[in-house]
Amino acid sequence: MANSLPVKKGDRVKVLAGKDKGLVGEIIAVYPEDNRVTVSGVNIVKRHRKDRPDGSGRNVVKGGIITQEAPIHVSNVALVVRVDGKEVTTRVGYERREVTKRRPDGSEYTTTRSVRIARKTGKEI
Repeated sequence: MANSLPVKKGDRVKVLAGKDKGLVGEIIAVYPEDNRVTVSGVNIVKRHRKDRPDGSGRNVVKGGIITQEAPIHVSNVALVVRVDGKEVTTRVGYERREVTKRRPDGSEYTTTRSVRIARKTGKEI
């Protein structure tokens, strides 16, 4: 079973360690089985690719030097939230909130669901 990470795709995070320390970017991919995330504009690596045929065998997919983001460990990023117009880093907490749900037959019932909260502000993310 895969681990659950405190950050999700689309979250804004700040890099805490490594060559891109201090940069802020959006998470574009999450790999919970490896505890890694890919952040836009962070950990840019170059890959050398050969020209290769596509599926039909006629056309050639162009190779060359391709730059792309590589994953970094989730412990090296911190979630960024807006507080009074400023962006600050925070840890992620979880709370159980009561919600009302509706069954297919139209009847309603109350239950709880887990929501992510910013530890610094106490507000839902």
